[in-house]
Amino acid sequence: MREVVDGVFELGIGYVHMHLVITDDGVVLVDTGLPGRSRKVDQALHDIRRKIGDVRTVLLTHHHADHTGNVADLRRRSGARVVAHAADAPVIAGQAKVVIRHPIVKVTSRLMGTPEPAPVDDVVTVDGSSPLPGFTALHTPGHTAGHLSFLLERAGGVLFAGDAARGGRDGRIGGSPKMVSVDLAQQEKSVARLADLEFEHAVFGHGGAVSGRAADRFREYVVQRTHRGLSGR
Repeated sequence: MREVVDGVFELGIGYVHMHLVITDDGVVLVDTGLPGRSRKVDQALHDIRRKIGDVRTVLLTHHHADHTGNVADLRRRSGARVVAHAADAPVIAGQAKVVIRHPIVKVTSRLMGTPEPAPVDDVVTVDGSSPLPGFTALHTPGHTAGHLSFLLERAGGVLFAGDAARGGRDGRIGGSPKMVSVDLAQQEKSVARLADLEFEHAVFGHGGAVSGRAADRFREYVVQRTHRGLSGR
């Protein structure tokens, strides 16, 4: 685990990142990692001198198992409220199923396991709403229909991009693979929307964090993708 900026910690759980944010009202978790790893979250809380009862809110970027894997257990033990977008909430709560068609994704889904369903206490229906002080929920569909990114007002702005984009090499960013996204064109629009914002730091579900002029990295990605489209590549 490492501290990205003051009070914002990145925890790797297997191949995915989740984030812990210390606020005046307790700890906020952004996503919860792969199923069956909630004890790693407990250890991370211990390392920052907090405990499970200090967790007040869990912000979920989307319904995929590597992001919602421990939400039911963490909610049960902490009493935290769970926040997710209306389009993804039924899947998280076990009220709807997602049909997986890509063979590789089918295999990886079986390997990672199925998360225990969890109630969603606060369903986001309004883009740009504030699920708690200092955070803005941004609807960034494409990876899933209800994908959310969150912008934290701290240290010049911290973007929790989820899987709307991925951290790449040398501070660059990339998009999520087509095989795990429901609408690639919509995903590109979501990245472009994020590129219009101002933030100094960006963290991702996959790939390294970007610190310092992170919004510029998003703009560079959009320009690159636009150039490729115009050139027919």
